[in-house]
Amino acid sequence: MDLSYSPEYEAFRAEVRGFLEANRSQAPGHGGNGLTWQKLLIGNGYAARTIPQEYGGFGGEPDILKSRIIAEEFARAQLSPGLGGQGISMLVPTLLEVGSEDQKRQFIGPTLRGEMLWCQGYSEPNAGSDLAALATKGVLEGDHWVINGQKIWTSTAHLAHWIFCLVRTEPDAPKHEGISFLLFDMKTPGIEIRPLVDMTGAANFNEVFFTDVRVPAHQIVGRRGEGWKVANAILRHERGSLADPNVMQSRLNALIDLMKAETLDGSRVIDNPVYRDRLMTIQGRVQALRCNDLRLLSAAVNRQSAPLAGMVVKLQGTELRHELEGFAIDVLGELGLLYGDTPRLRGGGSWQRDYMYFLGLIIGGGTSQIQKNIIAERGLDMPREPKPAKA
Repeated sequence: MDLSYSPEYEAFRAEVRGFLEANRSQAPGHGGNGLTWQKLLIGNGYAARTIPQEYGGFGGEPDILKSRIIAEEFARAQLSPGLGGQGISMLVPTLLEVGSEDQKRQFIGPTLRGEMLWCQGYSEPNAGSDLAALATKGVLEGDHWVINGQKIWTSTAHLAHWIFCLVRTEPDAPKHEGISFLLFDMKTPGIEIRPLVDMTGAANFNEVFFTDVRVPAHQIVGRRGEGWKVANAILRHERGSLADPNVMQSRLNALIDLMKAETLDGSRVIDNPVYRDRLMTIQGRVQALRCNDLRLLSAAVNRQSAPLAGMVVKLQGTELRHELEGFAIDVLGELGLLYGDTPRLRGGGSWQRDYMYFLGLIIGGGTSQIQKNIIAERGLDMPREPKPAKA
């Protein structure tokens, strides 16, 4: 089997590599800022590549292999592939699938450019793993929805300009059929945000309370009462974005550089056989994740389905990323115990911070236990987990 790229694609790879070398100084962490970098990437077709120009994208033709090359080269250069987050990674592709024309034109462009930040109003105190049990209520009064209820674990709500939110609009319908998907401004009167400090020491999560929040009726995505379909589209995009294998490769490259720079008893850590063996184990698992990504790529190229390959990404990716970051902490020795603002931190403290963050992502977006159930029941067609008898 010949896995090499054709001359056309190798020429494209050289083009991408030349762009990165010429513009490294404009990338975040190298003198540039994220918003400027994002606009540069969109303008050159390295971000929002296939999103139509009328919605703020580059407008290029879909070419899965070129997209793959772009991801590989950004990982090799250890440069940011552009802005992410819930708006770009989750809402934008969903709006392209099911949004109205007005919604696409209003929201996609500013979101892609980083001018409009989003949060996700899904989980509630009594609706975590069983999301369809949500109780936040939406009542249509004239040309507005009136929202009352509470969300929890709402990432970046304290920073977001807008929220995409699930609310129950049909109280008498079966729980999966009575939900609607609304978009609204976080400055709307009646919204209260209470930060929750997580294990990283930062307030990445929030509680959000809605009291008679009035949302224009047209800011619904899809049909009334059919928000569960929209929510599932979002969740597909979310789980893939939490464990991008190319980001994993970039982080692995940074780990290798760290092991070359740090010393143990006067020798480079990477020359220590015990540490090198651990590195090779992680390296093999990263390669396996990237090969699984190629399986998904192959299926997309050939218009085939690869459901099981897609199901394992979130489970394997978040657990592996947590292990990779933890290994870097071991490499750092006593410096790995540092946390917070100190000049002796390596990588700006990113190893310690991401170690804690990805422990949270093993839970967020569907816990590893839930993911294993999905893989077993839907991917491998094993018997469903028995439900406890009702009292």
